[in-house]
Amino acid sequence: MSTTMRDALGMKLAALGRERKDLVVLDADVSSSTKSSYFAAEFPERFFNVGVAEANMVDIAGGLATCGYRPVVNAFAIFLALKATDQVRNVLCYNRLPVVLAGSYAGLSDSFDGASHHAITDVAIMRSLPNMTVIVPADAAEAEAALEAALAVDGPVYLRINRNVTPDLAPAAEPFEVGRIRRLRKGADLTIAACGLCVAMALEAAAELERAGIEAEVLNVATIKPLDVETLARSVGRTGRLLVAEEHTVVGGLASACAEALAPRMHFLMDTVGLRDTFTESGPYDRILDKYGISAAEMVRRSTALATPGAASAL
Repeated sequence: MSTTMRDALGMKLAALGRERKDLVVLDADVSSSTKSSYFAAEFPERFFNVGVAEANMVDIAGGLATCGYRPVVNAFAIFLALKATDQVRNVLCYNRLPVVLAGSYAGLSDSFDGASHHAITDVAIMRSLPNMTVIVPADAAEAEAALEAALAVDGPVYLRINRNVTPDLAPAAEPFEVGRIRRLRKGADLTIAACGLCVAMALEAAAELERAGIEAEVLNVATIKPLDVETLARSVGRTGRLLVAEEHTVVGGLASACAEALAPRMHFLMDTVGLRDTFTESGPYDRILDKYGISAAEMVRRSTALATPGAASAL
């Protein structure tokens, strides 16, 4: 049975805590939600609940990192990206401190708390900061692998974690590696580059497109920064068409990263699935995803338009 990404991350933290005495975990009074409670139960002497004070928590983590510890900071993604931005920039990024920021309840997955709690700009904020690595896992297993890999990065890492159960992807041929795209499906007609929950949607869309005679190549772009430009360019160079899908605003996130990387190198057609520069509403997760066009059906619609002759005028 599938597990939530946050549960997987919490259990992996506890498992790593048994192996690594330098691992310390911090939380902003939401450990029952972020699931850092698994670590706290086993290692209370290495767990710090700082209260609802995300900015202070990042400062404390930075101090612990200078003393040889490997801190993992847990909070809701919206608050790490906005309330603690100054500390993330000036303390962690400026000094290249090895702190992992685990932003839970990302995207629209904090369904019923409304626009104020939906993290729809966090990737854009974090990827704009020099020295920051940004990882968006697609399922629980990738979240576990990404956490372990993030702890080996010599600098700050933002790890974007979904609240809900996400579909389990089939194991990829290659192991997870920071900064490397994994191709999940071959195709010649267009490339779908996706991250997070949208990877499972992309695979569903590709299966439907195949029935219509369109072969879509699906790329799991878990690392938004540093972006694996060479793998992306090879795929888009073959297909000539790129659809980017993300549970985030299309301004500044994965779509922007792909366009920035490829535009100077080649000519290609491109479209996006994501939030169209808007705030969102409260509601059941699946329903609000559908309302804002983050779905396999929307990927099929836009991919069909891209792959159809004369697509440029249809978009």
